[in-house]
Amino acid sequence: MRKLLLLCLILFLIAGCIGCIPSPRFAYLQDIRGGSRPKSSDTPTDIYGRTSGYVPPPDERSFADQQRDAREEFNRTGQHEMTGVASWYGPGFHGRQTANGETFNENAMTAAHKTLPFNTNVRVTDLETGRSVVVRINDRGPYAKGRIIDLSKRAAERLGMRERGHANVRLDIVR
Repeated sequence: MRKLLLLCLILFLIAGCIGCIPSPRFAYLQDIRGGSRPKSSDTPTDIYGRTSGYVPPPDERSFADQQRDAREEFNRTGQHEMTGVASWYGPGFHGRQTANGETFNENAMTAAHKTLPFNTNVRVTDLETGRSVVVRINDRGPYAKGRIIDLSKRAAERLGMRERGHANVRLDIVR
């Protein structure tokens, strides 16, 4: 009985001390030597306003330059390589926030793409029917394997693929 009591006491002490060990991720926030938060005003924070400690390396190129490079790469690969399966999404996401911060509207002519810059206008052409629509990229996706673009419900209706759910398409950037 004494051994069991001694074992419980030791485990209780160990469990109590685990909470006292500062996490290495936030060690600088409560430095034992009396230090405080980093002085940098551009320290990134998480959604709760806590500093994360990670500072990404600065990208010397502006956002406009990054968009231009992505468009040039898209055009360099050739239009024939930007073909694949498109799907659509809408009802479960209507009114929720998109990846670029907008409120998703299933009745707008928008789409989700994995890599194209936000606000890029893309002509989506159904390879079976020849119908095409122009959509603006405002979200990230699709997350279904084998899909290259997710269209809003309105874009899918205008393309004539809403009932089918998916279509073979070609993507062209509109200037």
